[in-house]
Amino acid sequence: MSETAPQAGSSPLANMVFATIKRLGSSVLPFVVVILLWQFASLFFPRFLFPSLIDVFWRCLEIFSSGTMFADVLATILRILAGLAGAFIVGGLLALLMVRSRAVDNFLSPILTLFQGIPALSWVVFAIIWFHGVEFRIFFIMVMTTLPAFTFQVLGALRGMSRDLMEMVFSFRPTRMKLFRVMIAPAILPDILTAWKVNLGNASRVVVVAELVGATGGVGYQLLQQQQQLFDMAGALAWTLQLVFFVLIVQGALTLIEKSAFRYRAASERAI
Repeated sequence: MSETAPQAGSSPLANMVFATIKRLGSSVLPFVVVILLWQFASLFFPRFLFPSLIDVFWRCLEIFSSGTMFADVLATILRILAGLAGAFIVGGLLALLMVRSRAVDNFLSPILTLFQGIPALSWVVFAIIWFHGVEFRIFFIMVMTTLPAFTFQVLGALRGMSRDLMEMVFSFRPTRMKLFRVMIAPAILPDILTAWKVNLGNASRVVVVAELVGATGGVGYQLLQQQQQLFDMAGALAWTLQLVFFVLIVQGALTLIEKSAFRYRAASERAI
């Protein structure tokens, strides 16, 4: 009784602050553990294997402060976003065709499943043989490696819409724009945001491989040309962390969009 009494009498503001601190703690704790383990290892291993995180911090600061180096980071980010946007647009169109026609679905599903089994490195080889422009090669690789996931996610979202609810909405004779805004968008948006979150992580890994096809800039280029040849582990970590920071920022933005778009839902109905 003595333990539950303070919680019952506490103010809503205090409960909210406590819940926020608890969420932050659970999110930050894994990173703190990894940082402490790495720093501990740096005390017993050579610097080219486990450099001090202080050295990694200064290399990150050098990348942020150097216009040329930061331009490489921005180039990689733009390549990721362009590839994801292209795959999402094409995948959405394919999903619409597949959900409207059984014949199209039967024709495209095996092809997309086949594409899912092709490694990113194979697409790199295909791009080198088929195309000359470096940027188009990278765009092609990014689209082909993320297209199947986007298509199947959007297709699953469209198929998951309630037919009874659709018939009820059609009884009110809505316009196409109102039908999309009121019925279709809320139904498929959670799966679309999930698809973006999943493909964002995949794209950040694939882009490093894609930038090896003759690119003269970008995070992948820097990792191969500079850090590998110099055995500079601190620099390799610093360049890798640029992609990690980007993924974390975009993942956080997608989470905020999801919370804002579905704030009308009860807490029990929201995604965990």
